[in-house]
Amino acid sequence: MNKEKRKKVAVYPGSFDPLTFGHIDVANRALRIFDEIIVAIARNIRKNYMFSFEDRFYFLTEYFKNIPCVKIDSFDGLLVSYLKEHKYKNVIRGLRVLSDFEYEFQMAITNKQLYKDFEVVFLTSDLKYSNLSSSLVKEIIELGGDLSKFVPEVVLSKVKEIKGGKRV
Repeated sequence: MNKEKRKKVAVYPGSFDPLTFGHIDVANRALRIFDEIIVAIARNIRKNYMFSFEDRFYFLTEYFKNIPCVKIDSFDGLLVSYLKEHKYKNVIRGLRVLSDFEYEFQMAITNKQLYKDFEVVFLTSDLKYSNLSSSLVKEIIELGGDLSKFVPEVVLSKVKEIKGGKRV
């Protein structure tokens, strides 16, 4: 009866363009359920990113560097292909508003059809982040607004570098 406890691992996929406090909140709350989280950065060549893959990878590795149960990885193509390749089954998705659920539910059903072992855990965002999206953050960056309530210092530093030291 002395079975070794299997580690519960989940993948948290996304573009993280850029990393926001909403993403961080979801990852931290997922750690209450899972022993390890793999934050997997999507490399979608059809998507127009504001930040390079290298920047996005740096944001995540720098922010989570002192949390050993969070690993950073990346994937090309279908999420289910990545999951199968690494023998992962669990995925974390954050939900902010009702429209997020509709889209994520469709994706979950499709992924389940593509990979029978696929399971998704939806985590609703903390109310203080329910309005926060990477798209909104990118618009604030483009228009020179104050980002300090939305992104960690590692992102702020990069934006200041891009903007030539101007307040962000």
